[in-house]
Amino acid sequence: MELKKKDFIEIEFTGRVKGGDIFDSNIKKDLENTNLNFEPKPFVFSLGEGMFLKGVEDHLIGKDLGDYELDLTPENAFGKRDPKLIQLMSMKVFRDQNLNPVPGVIFNFDGRIAKVLSVSGGRIMVDFNNPVAGKEVSYKIKVKRKVEDINEKTKAFIEFLFKRDLKFEIKDKKIIIES
Repeated sequence: MELKKKDFIEIEFTGRVKGGDIFDSNIKKDLENTNLNFEPKPFVFSLGEGMFLKGVEDHLIGKDLGDYELDLTPENAFGKRDPKLIQLMSMKVFRDQNLNPVPGVIFNFDGRIAKVLSVSGGRIMVDFNNPVAGKEVSYKIKVKRKVEDINEKTKAFIEFLFKRDLKFEIKDKKIIIES
């Protein structure tokens, strides 16, 4: 069964910095060997629709169910590091939220993750680059199945958009989401 663009599939995967540490996985055994606090769960997404890394999606289109290993350059993974994403922020931003900025600490700024690089007086240098940006990465992927159930596809799409599980129903080709 050849996988095509827009097919929904379920995969198990582990991503690691090439020759280094695991940075993402949904496999319990792999997560046990990391300091990542993720709860492993099935990952369902639509191929070629930007729901996963473009390099991975492009690699899987045209393939069958099964196991794959691939290496990705920064351009096909998390992009190159962008110096414009390293910004100087005022201590006031942190104080207003009762946060204590310390070098190495990671904060969420309205959905944008940033790592504190340095603290000097009232100025905080933060890096909004993805922690894996600029690095080559390797993935081990097992394509488990093609997803056909409309409810499962909808659930995956909602989780992708809203980063959480929301109740929904499908009625007359419309999705009704409860808030």
